[in-house]
Amino acid sequence: MLENSTILVTGGTGSFGHKFIPMTLEKYNPKKIIVFSRDEMKQWEMAKLFQGDDRLRFFIGDVRDRDRLYRALDGVDYVVHAAATKIVPTAEYNPFECVKTNIHGAMNLIDAAIDKGVKGVVALSTDKASSPINLYGATKLASDKLFVAGNSYSGGHETKFSVVRYGNVMGSRGSVIPFFMSIKEKGVLPITDPRMTRFMISLEQGVELVWHAFEDMVGGEIYVKKIPSMKVTDLAQVVAPDAKQEVVGIRPGEKLHEQMIGAEDSYFTYEYPEHFKILPNINDWGTCESRIKDGKKVPEGFIYSSDNNSEWMTDKELQAWIDRHNNEIGKI
Repeated sequence: MLENSTILVTGGTGSFGHKFIPMTLEKYNPKKIIVFSRDEMKQWEMAKLFQGDDRLRFFIGDVRDRDRLYRALDGVDYVVHAAATKIVPTAEYNPFECVKTNIHGAMNLIDAAIDKGVKGVVALSTDKASSPINLYGATKLASDKLFVAGNSYSGGHETKFSVVRYGNVMGSRGSVIPFFMSIKEKGVLPITDPRMTRFMISLEQGVELVWHAFEDMVGGEIYVKKIPSMKVTDLAQVVAPDAKQEVVGIRPGEKLHEQMIGAEDSYFTYEYPEHFKILPNINDWGTCESRIKDGKKVPEGFIYSSDNNSEWMTDKELQAWIDRHNNEIGKI
């Protein structure tokens, strides 16, 4: 599907783009990948990593700018929507800006993709969009709903939209592992609550889920990767075994445990070997066989959260991951 195609990645200079682009170039050999983002310095730094590869293009723009999106999507076959305002405290204190990027940006992309004849769009979501308590999660839930409804909104056009949802991306900029690593020499790590748990996913797993969504989607599906959980205190112990852990209290908008599937979603959620699929409860899509395929319906009231997970990452597994990716952590 992605072979010899033109792909645009919004927010393409972020952590996801830095992994998606080289993996996709190698696996699918697309005709072109367009990096669409607003930071010229990040684009310049990224371009140096791919010098000599004429399959990569860079396009300065912002998803808030509808006209610029229309220009960028000329001749594009597929879009990965990774642009977002995502830092939870930042969103709490700058709510209007978060809404402009995460909601208005999604609306602009949906309109532009339909009008420009894009074949498929996969939007990146977050565990914070399930039963949200913070502004970031609320905007991403709204964004998810917009992309799902985009399949109906598109009318006779053939553009398909789906969403992938996953948890804490290990080693990405602004995440907990690089944060702890950056301050461990001080001998004290701040722990918001000793009971706190988080889902753990690698960038590679995130990329593979996006690939699967493009191959599998009929339109309107939310794909949820099966991934392990870990207690934040255990994570801190692995990163800095000699550091003191100091409880500082939960930050604005922070949850004790993250959730990717709520009880309300269970009526239209299906299980597969490596992921779940939440189907939309509109237009009878929730009972559509072409969307369900070989999925098994989850029990009524099923909740997939980081504290009730059946899979847990061990200290040894996390340490092995850190050893393998030490040069990348927090840098992409």
